[in-house]
Amino acid sequence: MAQILYVTNILIDFGVLAQLKAECERVGMARPLVVTDAGVKAAGLLDRVQQALAGVPHSVFDGTPSNPTEAAVRAAADLYRAQGCDGLIALGGGSAIDCAKGVAIAAAHPGPLKTYATIEGGSPKITAAVPPLIAIPTTAGTGSEVARGAIIIVDDGRKLGFHSWHLVPKTALLDPELTLGLPPVLTAATGMDAIAHCMETYMSAAFNPPADGIALDGLMRGWAHIERATRNGQDREARLNMMSASMQGAMAFQKGLGCVHSLSHSLGGANPRLHHGTLNAVFLPAVIRFNAEAPHMQREQRLQRMAWAMGLTSGSDVAEAVRDMSARLGLPSGLDAMGVGPELYDRVIQGAMADHCHTTNPRLASADDYRLMLEASR
Repeated sequence: MAQILYVTNILIDFGVLAQLKAECERVGMARPLVVTDAGVKAAGLLDRVQQALAGVPHSVFDGTPSNPTEAAVRAAADLYRAQGCDGLIALGGGSAIDCAKGVAIAAAHPGPLKTYATIEGGSPKITAAVPPLIAIPTTAGTGSEVARGAIIIVDDGRKLGFHSWHLVPKTALLDPELTLGLPPVLTAATGMDAIAHCMETYMSAAFNPPADGIALDGLMRGWAHIERATRNGQDREARLNMMSASMQGAMAFQKGLGCVHSLSHSLGGANPRLHHGTLNAVFLPAVIRFNAEAPHMQREQRLQRMAWAMGLTSGSDVAEAVRDMSARLGLPSGLDAMGVGPELYDRVIQGAMADHCHTTNPRLASADDYRLMLEASR
């Protein structure tokens, strides 16, 4: 059975940050905790949000690490309770938004965070008691601002997914103005994350036609504008379309992702310094080639449809086009260039096999399949 559900109030345009106070009032948030990170604060974006909150009492947690951890969630949840907060505003990329979702769980539920992880059977334990969340992305990549999931490194070192419709932000304020100062390397890496979401969810065999349509349009927008946004960060049209592609990828991936994310989640847990979007870009070509043999990919000409969205002639060109795009954007050429060697492969494969994205890939990958993908991604 396919469930198709959407609940977030999405405002997308230059200047929509000005709607923050009204959205706080709409969702019943009188004393929010703003969850962000040091980089966003240093870039002056926190100041802009606090200006938009003028007159609204609030607190700030700016200790989100580049890959959110249970320790950071605990610290923010302690601040949330100590300050008597009644809602959350996430400001930043996927890390800050996912951290805020972790705080939403921890603030309303007892026990260690892993209790609520998807692969631990914890999703049904996340209840409507979670506080309301408003998400304000400052990158165009993860789409966490409209997603029901969060990825957090728990205390035992695993990088786990947490999924519940109760975690979906009540409001997503998508203001491309906040991305104009994003450095080229982060624009490229987060943009490839958005493209990976659109491509992987479109390849998934699950039945969800609306998600397929959203993903294909998101791929078309992302592919057409990522180079422009990377080369000229002030290109407003490119920034708007990349923000839309990011949002669309996450709206669509309720359908499910696949081996790209299984590998990225696992390797990102083993080495949290690695950027998730960059890992997705590195793994995409090998996974596309692996998925090409899936019956529904051939029956429904899915590679050919992706090729059309990317302005390519043939579906057989898609994997190499992704590799070429990463090179043009200045992203690492493979795992070797990122300092990832074969000594990590066994650990990465074990984590990928246990990841929540593993079973929604269009072909069920074996440990040997994952090893071949890792080798092909060197």
